[in-house]
Amino acid sequence: MKLKVIFLFAITVFIVTILTVSCATKPIVIPDNLTAAELIQRAQEASDRNRYNVSLQYYETILYRFPYDIDSVCAAEYEIAFIHYKQKKYDIAKVEFANLLERYNTPDEALLPPQFKILSLRILSNISEIENRRNKASQGA
Repeated sequence: MKLKVIFLFAITVFIVTILTVSCATKPIVIPDNLTAAELIQRAQEASDRNRYNVSLQYYETILYRFPYDIDSVCAAEYEIAFIHYKQKKYDIAKVEFANLLERYNTPDEALLPPQFKILSLRILSNISEIENRRNKASQGA
């Protein structure tokens, strides 16, 4: 009986290990010929399936391959920050949203897509509210 339990435990550990390793996010191979729009589409599809690490890889590829495509760069920076927000990594998201908003504090603001400024300000406000609620709850405890 004891041997059977040990065997079942060992099999269970083995299966869990295999599943964990096979589900881990590995670097993906991103074809060199994809446009910024195609990368954004793939990133959105991955994000919609909660495959955030894959999505982040696509967005980071946009930043690397298309640094002068300001619309795509702003979209990628916003989406990277938004993924971190959805993952409740608020400290990272706040810095990323703030860095994106810095782009809008230049004379070139009129050339930038306005929606990312509006959305970033809204999300930063949400993060502040979340942090305020947390602080009040911890003070009341």
